[in-house]
Amino acid sequence: MEKTNKGMRLHIAIFGRRNVGKSSVLNALTGQSVSIVSAQAGTTTDPVEKAMEMLPLGPVLFIDTAGIDDVGDLGRLRIKKTMSVFERADLALLVIEGREWGSYEEELYGELKQRAVPSVIVINKVDEIEPEAGVLEAIRAKGEEPVLVSALTGQGIDELRQRIIKAAPEEAVNLPSIMGDLLPPGELAVLVVPIDLEAPKGRLILPQVQAIRDALDSDAYVMVVKERELRSALDRLKTPPALVVTDSQAFLKVAADTPPEVPMTSFSILFARFKGDLAEMVRGAMTIDKLHPGDRVLVCEACTHHPIGDDIGRVKIPRWLTQYVGGKLHFDHFQGQDFPENIRDYKLIIHCGACMWNRRAMLSRIIRARQCGVPITNYGLTIAYSLGIFERALQPFPQALEVYREERNIRLH
Repeated sequence: MEKTNKGMRLHIAIFGRRNVGKSSVLNALTGQSVSIVSAQAGTTTDPVEKAMEMLPLGPVLFIDTAGIDDVGDLGRLRIKKTMSVFERADLALLVIEGREWGSYEEELYGELKQRAVPSVIVINKVDEIEPEAGVLEAIRAKGEEPVLVSALTGQGIDELRQRIIKAAPEEAVNLPSIMGDLLPPGELAVLVVPIDLEAPKGRLILPQVQAIRDALDSDAYVMVVKERELRSALDRLKTPPALVVTDSQAFLKVAADTPPEVPMTSFSILFARFKGDLAEMVRGAMTIDKLHPGDRVLVCEACTHHPIGDDIGRVKIPRWLTQYVGGKLHFDHFQGQDFPENIRDYKLIIHCGACMWNRRAMLSRIIRARQCGVPITNYGLTIAYSLGIFERALQPFPQALEVYREERNIRLH
């Protein structure tokens, strides 16, 4: 469980003012000194993360944040970091003291409600401060029942754990399948895995590993080949595979070598569905036709790494899109949690598969793009569209394919 990727963990964020005991609550929940505890306000600066197993939820990630009421220039930077955690929180703990429910708490609670993030209100330090009647009334008027705890003595911590378990969203705990639902038990998937400079030495990249595990969990078979061996591998099979999945960079060769009656797609497109909203990203990819030379395109990658010479996000996708559009586009690149303040400046957002993120973080970006009226898609869909094999790559996903055909017909008429 300790080695479970962060993107597969339930993200539980802890919010509140400075010095209400957020870090102490985290330490009490985990049974470890994860965050520094001090009587001095503002001890927590950047968000502090702690991965652990919490039965029966399984692997979770607690995120301790800086106080939302921080002050000064540095405080404003801390608040900005705290607010960014909203993007990836599956569940929130709003920690307060028993005599304080004001504008800060209202802002936090409202932000959580707006984003549909389940929350548990925690009144800490009940061993020192008796919760005031007005505070309890304000909370209960919202239909919430606070959990009374003392992180110092351990009072109420077991009840808090139970409330966390009860409040955890079902879709975050039981993630959708990567490709298991596309493979009946006993059927075969052929995975095409190029071994290039981006492949970690001695290992496969995370989406490939997770896809293999997902297929095995679904009682399906898996064959793994490099792109130049695909045709030979398919010729040796007595029965055609139920699915071929390729790295998006090998799309053209794999499409040529895979019989048209065999469904084919890419790992990146599988993750557009697994981590995000495939239909929305299909619509986003189709806006590539509306790009003109000089337009600005935002390219986002969830993880941070040193780019190689022929990097997919910085070199290959810009090259393919430039060729498709017929003129130079302006590309901006962001990594990790960094995201520009004003995305309305862009005609299109192209995101990686977000294999290192939880689904909430990717959906938050999709929602933000939709609110700003900026289309968003991902690497695999962009590559398939720019190379002219978009419909073929959507073949395994009937609903997404229908979205594509409906949008195409609307444009034609």
